[in-house]
Amino acid sequence: MSLHKEIHFEAEIAQHLGAHGWLYEEKTADNYDRKLALYPPDLIAWLQESQTELWETYQQKNGSKAEANLLQRIRDQLDQQGTLDLLRKGIEVMGLPKALKLAEFKPALGLNPEILARYSANRLRVVRQVRYSLHNQNSIDLVLFLNGIPVATVELKTDNTQSIEDAIWQYKSDRLPKLAGKTPEPLLSFPSGALVHFAVSTREVRMTTKLAGPATVFLPFNRGSDPGGKNCGAGNPVPDGPGYPSDYLWKEVWERESWLEILGRYCIAERNKKKEIVKILFPRYHQLVVTRKLQEAVREEGPGQKYLVQHSAGSGKTNSIAWTAHFFSELHDADDRKVFDSVLVVSDRN
Repeated sequence: MSLHKEIHFEAEIAQHLGAHGWLYEEKTADNYDRKLALYPPDLIAWLQESQTELWETYQQKNGSKAEANLLQRIRDQLDQQGTLDLLRKGIEVMGLPKALKLAEFKPALGLNPEILARYSANRLRVVRQVRYSLHNQNSIDLVLFLNGIPVATVELKTDNTQSIEDAIWQYKSDRLPKLAGKTPEPLLSFPSGALVHFAVSTREVRMTTKLAGPATVFLPFNRGSDPGGKNCGAGNPVPDGPGYPSDYLWKEVWERESWLEILGRYCIAERNKKKEIVKILFPRYHQLVVTRKLQEAVREEGPGQKYLVQHSAGSGKTNSIAWTAHFFSELHDADDRKVFDSVLVVSDRN
């Protein structure tokens, strides 16, 4: 593969995902609906497979307009409630006895056959070169979908020809959620569009949850130059064999179980006094690692152990503590027994 060609880098990522639990076919971007910012074939397929009776009831009540009506209803509710809430809470539809689920995430306990069937039916899809704009022919390198709803966008660069700064510049200057004098771009709007936006090169990864033109803030999403080492710095280590320094992103973070857990348990919507979503918390790589390692250690060793976690300044210690406490409060052992009766956080921070 020629590292000088971004298109090959893009194809390799998509092909890897397609071979590891994701849906991927070439030239499927035309199935994307720009106005709705949805991938309708997957959304309808998810409903047909996971909630057959509800879907059939809806079809009977709406006839030939069932798909179009429901897709518009979902778009309207995304605009009102935000993507994260709708994925987790589902959508109320007139004429149905209960809400339609738009995704199924693993609960901390009690994975019954019905929930497991829906969880297994989740449709993760990667689509290349998505023309998303209502006003021009701009395309984004990769868009990641869950049951037809976009959850992430990705701009790629190969370090032999460009750097990650070029991907960031592209987001800030040419991937605007609202062009002057135009209607908003549904895919890029906050909080009703994709939950996270990744700038990715063959060496580094950065991310943001809110695009705001030149004011957009991208945070590092790297492993560190020497993970676990005393002198670990910025960036990522060069792999010993084939691969890229940044390939943990699609091989580990976007791994099917991992990605569904992030969307279902880690992402948090922060609200103001008016209950409006003002921020989406998305875990950085080191926060994923520490919270998952702590849970794994407690499952293996049981409660009562001592662990030391080191975070550098500004790396999100408070959020790491909060996620850990929350996950510990729900943690169960192999026999589905709760590990901790209660979780107490003692802090000397103001």
